[in-house]
Amino acid sequence: MTGAARICGDVVVGGEASGPLVYSTVPLSFWGGVDPETGRVIDQHHPLKGRSLTGCVLAVPTSRGSCSGSGVVLELVLNGCGPSAILLERPEAIISLGVIVAEEMFGQSIPVRILGPDGFAALCNVDHVSLEPAHKKQGAQIALSDHDRAIEAGEHGEAARIAMQIVLRLAALEGARELLDVTQAHIDGCIYTGPGGLAFAERLKELGGKVAVPTTLNAISVDQRRWREQGVDEAFGSAASRLADAYVAMGAQPSFTCAPYVLQTAPKRDEQIVWAESNAVVYANSVLGARTMKYPDYLDICIALTGRAPKAGCHLDSGRQPQLHVQVPELKGLDDSFYPLLGYLIGSIATDEIPLIEGLERAMPSSDDLKAFGAAFATSSAAPMFHVAGVTPEAMEPAAFAALSLKTVQITIDDLRAAWDELNGAAIGPVDLVSLGNPHFSLSEIAALAKICEDRKTAATSSIIVTCGRAVLDEAIAAGHVAELESFGVSFVTDTCWCMIGEPIIPPAARVIMTNSGKYAHYGPGLSGRDMRFGSLADCVEAAVTGECRGHLPGYLS
Repeated sequence: MTGAARICGDVVVGGEASGPLVYSTVPLSFWGGVDPETGRVIDQHHPLKGRSLTGCVLAVPTSRGSCSGSGVVLELVLNGCGPSAILLERPEAIISLGVIVAEEMFGQSIPVRILGPDGFAALCNVDHVSLEPAHKKQGAQIALSDHDRAIEAGEHGEAARIAMQIVLRLAALEGARELLDVTQAHIDGCIYTGPGGLAFAERLKELGGKVAVPTTLNAISVDQRRWREQGVDEAFGSAASRLADAYVAMGAQPSFTCAPYVLQTAPKRDEQIVWAESNAVVYANSVLGARTMKYPDYLDICIALTGRAPKAGCHLDSGRQPQLHVQVPELKGLDDSFYPLLGYLIGSIATDEIPLIEGLERAMPSSDDLKAFGAAFATSSAAPMFHVAGVTPEAMEPAAFAALSLKTVQITIDDLRAAWDELNGAAIGPVDLVSLGNPHFSLSEIAALAKICEDRKTAATSSIIVTCGRAVLDEAIAAGHVAELESFGVSFVTDTCWCMIGEPIIPPAARVIMTNSGKYAHYGPGLSGRDMRFGSLADCVEAAVTGECRGHLPGYLS
């Protein structure tokens, strides 16, 4: 690339900066995509893989994937290993929120600008950028209730006051004109990304922060009850456990699951909630019909402390309309690998558009199928939900959304095969570890696994680990499934999830991991440093029994 440019744009976070431009038209997930300690892109599926972002001006159209990206951005701003500025094509919450929290809580920031489609495209032939000094302009006035004003004035404590400041900044970014009440929260910011996230939570706790609505916690970075016996590094385990304790001290329930929709507290249709954790957001909106935006880490606890959320996005009927029509061919020989594969593919097509998917009416996917679909979809897309004609609640009627004029995309077998190849990065051959439970396994998935494993044993060269929530594990123990699976060779880990698990739970000698999760097949290479194989639950069990993946294509791709 050649040339230089001076940038204005709409200001999200003020300031000036200059530096070499790192530019991509592909959205970037900072969680699982950028190392928070070095600033290097670790997403093996991204065009920028291997590039250092330190000191550069980063230009990406938007974020994608995990809500925890804001935590990685916060760490990079605080440790000086991140970009000197971030340029976005369109308004975006996850990346922006990480910088806003750094500014509001720690007095450190980098400029963030929104360029619009033309301004962003104009950077394609630029190699150096300078940002003019600029401050955030006053946006549209947000109408506040008397209760909001009391929080803003500090009458409900300093923690709530700071939280309200952050909520209002994101409300302005989202174009909200007022706030609304939420009935519950699910916190993803309890994942340990570094000392900045821990300092943020402990400061809110020390300032007397208490959640204003019932609040559950996402999977954390360690099995809190057993991390020492599992051999986890003391410094990491202690910090991760302290982070969880800080949120519990603020009144959150220690549910420690990335699948809060399997809990008894799961929201009902049209219930206004604040959930973070990308797969949970997508499931809540799409399958349960509840209403939440794809809230970034740290904004989740801010809304929980105030009970107030921006009235925008998927909280509104207008923000839940499909923007893309996706047609899926009728296929034979479907197994459970189909849904995460399809979700991953459609997410990469609908990068930030809500899709209406047709062609699955006869297949009638189960709740576990939709969970796997949604988790993979949320990995490759920034969209907060999807609709499946004849399946999900807002698309049950044949005439639903018929009045909309939508661009149509036809999915082909070749598209699915290409996505299969992308998720299967490891060569056919030995498998050292089978990873199940990303998102956390449900009771029905544990029961299905027990049935497949009946009267079999794992190979001496491989191991199989399932992650699930504490409540689900208790149910599985009571049903007798855990004893059956442990005799097969399965180990169970609670509280944490595969996107946070490293050595020694992942054996240091392991080189290839097999999973039935489209989400982990994508993130695994960058997060674990291992090569990945992807397949059905039965394929995973077969790999655990034989110690290898034989690479057979599923029937629907043959």
